[in-house]
Amino acid sequence: MIDEALNRSVHAAMQEAAEKAILPRYQSLADHEVDAKAADDMVTIADHESEKILAERLSRLLPEAAVVGEEAAHDDPAVLDRLGDALCWIVDPLDGTNNFASGKPPFGVLVALAQAGETIGGWILDPLTGRFCHAARDGGAFIDGEPVTSRTSGEARPIAGISMLFVDLERREAMMRHIAPHYTLVDIPRCAAEQYPRLVLGENDVSIFERTLPWDHAAGVLFLNEAGGKAARPDDSPYRVDDYDRPGMIGASTPALWDELAERMAGMD
Repeated sequence: MIDEALNRSVHAAMQEAAEKAILPRYQSLADHEVDAKAADDMVTIADHESEKILAERLSRLLPEAAVVGEEAAHDDPAVLDRLGDALCWIVDPLDGTNNFASGKPPFGVLVALAQAGETIGGWILDPLTGRFCHAARDGGAFIDGEPVTSRTSGEARPIAGISMLFVDLERREAMMRHIAPHYTLVDIPRCAAEQYPRLVLGENDVSIFERTLPWDHAAGVLFLNEAGGKAARPDDSPYRVDDYDRPGMIGASTPALWDELAERMAGMD
């Protein structure tokens, strides 16, 4: 199902959303074009307009597939019930909205295609650089059309981007005691569309995610796994888009680094 024609069509839809809805408003948002969905969670007019473009274009590509967009799901949580459908597009129209609203990178566009809850296709676009990552289940991972294999940073102390945004205080303290001393900690980009490529490209070696919403992770998990890295739940179970309420995910540039971090996390309990 995930063939070159579909890749080109999804890429074109994402580029259209970027060129028409996102880039024209980068560093030029008016105050009334930015709202707060929740504490520390912004939404902009660019999010809404990008999602509209993507929903329309993707629906034409596969009319039989449901479309679950981040903003549609925020407005009507019943939309999330479609995540387990036979086919389902999953759309993050503007990942890294807080960065975008602050006038700084990174931010991106994420699209995934799921079949009965399992991701079978993933696409990641960086609107500023044009970098385009995509992957298909059992079909490999690609950046700008070239096959890519995940690599490590090569550092003696692995580089870790660990998200603490949604971790409670007790668990955060445990992570700092049991996990942090073994890694070189770096700031997270607050953008899954950037974090997963960093793991593949050797900029980061491992990441820990607490919140695992499908529009943030479906495309990136598939991309990392198909590139030869590993993303999975801490208990080694695979990520499913219809299991979004379950917290916790580990991503690593190699399975060995994943195993090492998972063992350390298990020792926290």
